[in-house]
Amino acid sequence: MRPTPPQKYLIKPHARFEMHRRQITEVQVLRVLTNPGQIIQKDGGRCVYQAKLRVEDKEFLFRVVVDTQFEPAEVVTVYRTSLRMRQDELELV
Repeated sequence: MRPTPPQKYLIKPHARFEMHRRQITEVQVLRVLTNPGQIIQKDGGRCVYQAKLRVEDKEFLFRVVVDTQFEPAEVVTVYRTSLRMRQDELELV
């Protein structure tokens, strides 16, 4: 069964710290969670929601790690990476 984006979520302090450090906005996190290009299920109830977003004329891959075992779901960490990766790593639906 394919995971769905969380309807409600809580951004944990570590994720907020990383958002600040990496200059990722809450709006960007919301965009990834509401319209992910791909959702990857991991062990332990965690899912990685990822999407390509443009920032200042550059495209980045944003990843939001969510612990879906809780209600509301908990955003554990957030990061972005440039798209200079191998294409097979970017198989977004």
